[in-house]
Amino acid sequence: MSEDVFGTAALRARVLQAWAASTSRFREDANAEEDLALGGYRDRLVIELAQNAADAAARARVPGRLRFTLKSGALAAANTGAPLDAAGVESLSTLRASAKRDEPGTVGRFGVGFSAVLAVTDEPAIISRHGGVRWSLPDARDLVQQVPALREELIRREGRVPVLRLPFPAEGTPPEGYDTVVVLPLRDAQADALARRLLAEIDAALLLALPQLAELVIEVDGQVRTLRADWRSHPEADYPELPWEPPAFSEVVVVESADGGEQRTTWRLARIGGELDPWLLADRPTEERLRPYWSVTWAVPVDEDGAPVSPPESTPRVVHAPTPTDEPLGLPALLLASFPLDPTRRHVAPGPLREFLVERAAETYAALLRHLRPTPALLSLVPGPVARGELDAEIRRAIVARLPETPFLPPAPVAAPAEEAGDVEEAGAEVRLRPRDALVIEGAGADLVRVLAPVLPGLVPAGWDHPALATAGVRRAPLAEVIELLADLRREPAWWRELYAALEGADPEALASLPVPLVDGRLARRPHRLLLAVEGVDPATLAPLRLRIVHPEAAHPLLERLGAVRATPRAVLADPDVRAAVAHSDEAEDPLEIAEAVLGLVRAADLAHGEEPWLADLTLRDAAGEYAAAGELMLPGSPIEKVVEPGALGLVDPGLVERWGEAVLEAVGVLRVFALVRDHDVVLDPDLCDHDLDAEDEWVAALLDALPAGDVPPTLPEFIAVRDLDLVARHAWPDALRLLAAPPLRAALTEPARVLLPDGRTRDLPSYTAWWLRGQPILDGQRPGELHLGVDPLLAGLYDEVSVDLDDEVLRALGVRTTLADLLAEAGGPDSLLARLADPARNVSRQQLRALYTALAGVEPERVQPPERLRALVGGVPAVVPAEEVTVVDAPDLLPLLESRPLIVVPAEAAGDLADLLALPLTSELVPGRVTSEGVPTPVPDAVRELLPDGPTEYVEHERLVVDGWAELDWRYVDGVVHAASLEGLARGLAWASGRWDRRFEIACLLAEPDLADWLRTERDFE
Repeated sequence: MSEDVFGTAALRARVLQAWAASTSRFREDANAEEDLALGGYRDRLVIELAQNAADAAARARVPGRLRFTLKSGALAAANTGAPLDAAGVESLSTLRASAKRDEPGTVGRFGVGFSAVLAVTDEPAIISRHGGVRWSLPDARDLVQQVPALREELIRREGRVPVLRLPFPAEGTPPEGYDTVVVLPLRDAQADALARRLLAEIDAALLLALPQLAELVIEVDGQVRTLRADWRSHPEADYPELPWEPPAFSEVVVVESADGGEQRTTWRLARIGGELDPWLLADRPTEERLRPYWSVTWAVPVDEDGAPVSPPESTPRVVHAPTPTDEPLGLPALLLASFPLDPTRRHVAPGPLREFLVERAAETYAALLRHLRPTPALLSLVPGPVARGELDAEIRRAIVARLPETPFLPPAPVAAPAEEAGDVEEAGAEVRLRPRDALVIEGAGADLVRVLAPVLPGLVPAGWDHPALATAGVRRAPLAEVIELLADLRREPAWWRELYAALEGADPEALASLPVPLVDGRLARRPHRLLLAVEGVDPATLAPLRLRIVHPEAAHPLLERLGAVRATPRAVLADPDVRAAVAHSDEAEDPLEIAEAVLGLVRAADLAHGEEPWLADLTLRDAAGEYAAAGELMLPGSPIEKVVEPGALGLVDPGLVERWGEAVLEAVGVLRVFALVRDHDVVLDPDLCDHDLDAEDEWVAALLDALPAGDVPPTLPEFIAVRDLDLVARHAWPDALRLLAAPPLRAALTEPARVLLPDGRTRDLPSYTAWWLRGQPILDGQRPGELHLGVDPLLAGLYDEVSVDLDDEVLRALGVRTTLADLLAEAGGPDSLLARLADPARNVSRQQLRALYTALAGVEPERVQPPERLRALVGGVPAVVPAEEVTVVDAPDLLPLLESRPLIVVPAEAAGDLADLLALPLTSELVPGRVTSEGVPTPVPDAVRELLPDGPTEYVEHERLVVDGWAELDWRYVDGVVHAASLEGLARGLAWASGRWDRRFEIACLLAEPDLADWLRTERDFE
């Protein structure tokens, strides 16, 4: 029999006596043990055994060693350290009490962890140097069976009893080199599988969570795996000496060896702890209140250079308290803290202690960031936006709240002293930036950061552009914003060139406001349109123009890609400063100085006349020694000098002609012929369309009258006009017109003004030049609209035929009449035609008159103002009469009743439209023509019906056809009925009613001689 060195018999007796006295106590103990074994502790076997081993090492103050051996259906856990004693046995057999509550260096706090062994065994044992103890389900069941009060409960529980409440003495000795061994005969295959899985999951985290252990050996079926912890700076374990200020930092190398191989992982740790205020433990169990100490440890794996790396995949991403819980942790680090746990020991309990430790964890994490080597990998430790659980979210929020004030970012290296780089703090020998003082440039490369570091305090090194910086509170500036910060910076030109080189490849839009030093010492705010000096252009000669020329030492190809231009003569002329200098040259102290610079550029650029119309504002000296704009001066002996009124325009100084030549002077606007005015997107509004042209507002009004009215004014995408036409001498128009008919002036005359309407449609209307010329007596003293080309006989007699030596296209553009159709389509054309018809001096034939009125009938009434006098047929002869006397014939059967009234005769289908157009009455409106005699309905002969298949089938035959009670007619067609008093009248009535007035004579022949029907039918076959 084993010696009972730990007094287990007395323990059993007390327990059985308590159960016999109270079966409810037995049920409570049985339920509690079952809940722990099958619930909260079901897979914490290895953790609890390691924790007990760590506590034993701490009590003995020796490096702990723990060896797990799984073979032959049993698991053994041998450890060094303080051996088992009687107090320990009592604690293990008391579910709610711990023997370690007064030992500050130990980990176990609740006295229930050993129940984890019941997940795999029914007969655990502990063998120590001073004795052994075991527990057994069968033996415990036998003892309970002997208590009468418990038999019924034992049957109800199917033989399950609280195993760990009834210890027994055990024999044996620990393995050599170890002080204690826990022996667990495995219950079944399921227990064996659980043990194997838990042993396989052992990794470095267990050594970090239990720093009292220096070595772990795991042997499974003869295969050995070893983990050793080499602490470079071991943290203190005596809690009463805490807190440390600042936190203690240490490094441990965990060496894992197996199968002859070895893997080393270096971990950096930050640890802090101290004594708790009693109020933080007010809601915690007595056992915890008796141990008022707290600790927080963060551990991060690092590479050979000290940069943080991700923890091994085997490391559980959970909060350790200090051993693993079920609280997920999303940060790439291990957190080991004395969090209060709920009864399952799987989750952190809520309350003030939890909140306190969350804040301490955040402070320690921030301190660890300061302590780690500053590489971009450090940003992987900044919490991301998504938490993995409630506790994880609390820890993340607390860390993020501290990051802006935590100096853990390195500044970009600069040549200047570190104290000039911004608000920084030192960590060791290194300067660190607080995120709130730091700046990162989006997409900045190393060269750009190097150049900007001396001028932008707090700039973060290249390679640190990471989303985590925003979480930390770092100001993230787009490149365009950084460029704006340089607007007033004064640096040497060579520095700017270095900056431009560093900006190669950047987004051009972000560089739109890039400052550029100029040769005259100014700093331009953007590269666009700056000038880059080139060979052949001497900046000194351009000094009067105050041009923005880039300093040669700052010049870089990037500037050209950003809109700077090489200072070729043409590029210089295109510079806005040159245009401004020309526009204000009349105000210059020495206008000739500016003129010399501009004329030199024009010559070098080989500029042609009209390429740059704005040069016409250049102030030049005239032949009288006065100053005038180039566009107001003429070349001596030029064509324009011969056609304008004397003195209307000045002559350029002959000395300038001799020095620069006519071509250069003409290129700056000095006149050889008329000048052209060009513009784009001109709004057709009298107040907005102003090019200093004679009667321009009247031209705009004429165009608007010809266009549909609307709220949005139309526009001219392209505007071109000839200037100074009002200066032409009256006798010189033949020569002036020849100038206008030749390029480049011709297009301004012959091409219409294409107007863009608000709805997107376009209309072609006379250009300003054509419109102005049409109103002047320029063709042999007549206006162009008073003449015609002679191509349309209908206009003969109404307009004189033109006889000048100009081509038809020019004459048409001038408004010389071409055809009747063109005349009527032109704005005001119908009114012009009616005015000509009303001129008694004009000769018009009867046939011509009928054709003219027929064409007029197709004109929209709103385009015509009815005239007071008209040309009509009086007695069959065209004559001009008052319009009020005229009628438009629409019923030929009433002609005998109109006596001598002036008539306008047109085809029947045009009569109504013409009457409406000219506001004239129709014949049928003047004469009622009501049939008042009686007649006899008579069938239309078949031969006639064959000829007129759509005509009437009968007519009313009258002996005498009387209308209106007094007048006799041959025929009348009224209300759809033909009335006739003669064969000729019947023929006309049937022809008119059928719409075949051209057949009236054939019908008369058929009515008079029906026998001719076949002959007439044969003749129709030839039609």
